[in-house]
Amino acid sequence: MTTNPNKNSRVLIFDTTLRDGEQSPGASMNTEQKIQIASALEALQVDIIEAGFAAASKGDFEAISNIAKQANQSTICSLSRAIPNDIKLAGEAVSFAKNKRIHTFIATSPIHMQYKLKMTPEQVLQKTKEAVLYAKTFVDDVEFSLEDAGRSDISFMKEVAEVAINAGASTINLPDTVGYRFPEEIYDMVSQMYDFIQDRAIISLHNHNDLGLAVANSLAGIRAGARQVECTINGLGERAGNGALEEIVMALKVRSKLMDGIDTNIDTTKIYPTSKLVAAITGIHPQINKAIVGKNAFLHESGIHQDGILKNKQTYEIMTPQSIGLNVDSTLILGKHSGRAAFKDAILSLGLGNVCDDEDKLNALFEKFKLLADKKKQVLDDDIRMLVTNEDLTSNKTYELVSLQLSDFSNGVPMSCVSIKCNDNGEVMVDASIGSGTMDSVFKTIDKLTNHSGVLLDYKVVSVTQGKDALASVTTRVSFDDNKTSFSGHGLDLDTMSATAHAYLNALNAYVCSNTSKKV
Repeated sequence: MTTNPNKNSRVLIFDTTLRDGEQSPGASMNTEQKIQIASALEALQVDIIEAGFAAASKGDFEAISNIAKQANQSTICSLSRAIPNDIKLAGEAVSFAKNKRIHTFIATSPIHMQYKLKMTPEQVLQKTKEAVLYAKTFVDDVEFSLEDAGRSDISFMKEVAEVAINAGASTINLPDTVGYRFPEEIYDMVSQMYDFIQDRAIISLHNHNDLGLAVANSLAGIRAGARQVECTINGLGERAGNGALEEIVMALKVRSKLMDGIDTNIDTTKIYPTSKLVAAITGIHPQINKAIVGKNAFLHESGIHQDGILKNKQTYEIMTPQSIGLNVDSTLILGKHSGRAAFKDAILSLGLGNVCDDEDKLNALFEKFKLLADKKKQVLDDDIRMLVTNEDLTSNKTYELVSLQLSDFSNGVPMSCVSIKCNDNGEVMVDASIGSGTMDSVFKTIDKLTNHSGVLLDYKVVSVTQGKDALASVTTRVSFDDNKTSFSGHGLDLDTMSATAHAYLNALNAYVCSNTSKKV
């Protein structure tokens, strides 16, 4: 495949971690966490941040609005269906941004039009025109997506694109919504659309990874003339996820000559810290052998490989760890004698500087750091990251763990005594329960104290660092009170069961907060 000539040699990076990435099961984030990630994405120099789907919930609307108020460089975008109320909410949510965009869409494939939309092609064309025209009353920058473009007829795609561009859309997105196409097919589709659209609008790609081809398809589309690519940190997203931002960006960087010098505006040295931040907040960690940001991405165990690396790193490394912000030559070490200035400097060096803007939060973090340092000989950079991103530090906590005591009866039946503070009225509640296991007894006691019934759907525990004194990071996914919706919670502690109790309570807090928002 040759590279289609295009005057613009820079690809815009449209990050949808906060929208499509959040749709990964168990990846829900609260407003504070979304603001943290948005700040990191700006530092990464992402061009467009899709901050959410304003019409999805009150929480999504508030998160987009807050991100819009704080953004300085990146364009802040909200997704919306081609429905007037969706578009109105999207426009209101991004209204505070210096640079704002509405991203509206409608399906264009025969199967979607017939079975999902129950619309004729003529009706889809009319909806396209109305949606873009209405979106233009809120923002100058409108993106229009042809949902399921990967299975749409090229002749109809051209009709839809023509209508959207004439109505004022400046970006036409061609999503392979179900990850169906091969690279050569994406190249052919984009080439035909590029020849038709020319410089009237930017062609964008949004490739899903159902067949493991999202990154390859994105690169093929770029070679064919696309100049925006929609992607996520760590490849998060629906089902098998989206094209991974870090893989697309580094592929363009490493194979620059093959790609005729096409590049992005991304500061690649911020890739690794941003990946770690997103993993810590969502509880979804990249597989250890994942390209670019996986734990093993720059490790060499084979004797032959080690010998080559010692002689010349380029024998087995096509990029340096430092190029993505992974400093493997030095490790941040803090201890109980470290002061607030050193702690703040450590946070800044890890790319988490937005926390330092809030003195109260910084002080609270420092107190937690000192408590941890009293228990650990050394506090490492990953410990600091986890302290900063630990959900226990966020607001909207109805319930807070005060203490946890575990014991066994003589016959081996586990019992837990739990003390919880209800922040709504300041009451501290204490009770105990036995269970079929230690976790079961903890969860039963929390359920009894809060009058909520939880069902544990998923449980993950990760050691933050190496060693016997490593912090345990626990992620739970729980449904409460027979509600079909599940909620994620994160907990962090040297003691795994204490971290588990925190994670379960934080999932409960998310559930309670969600119900409260719906009543407002």
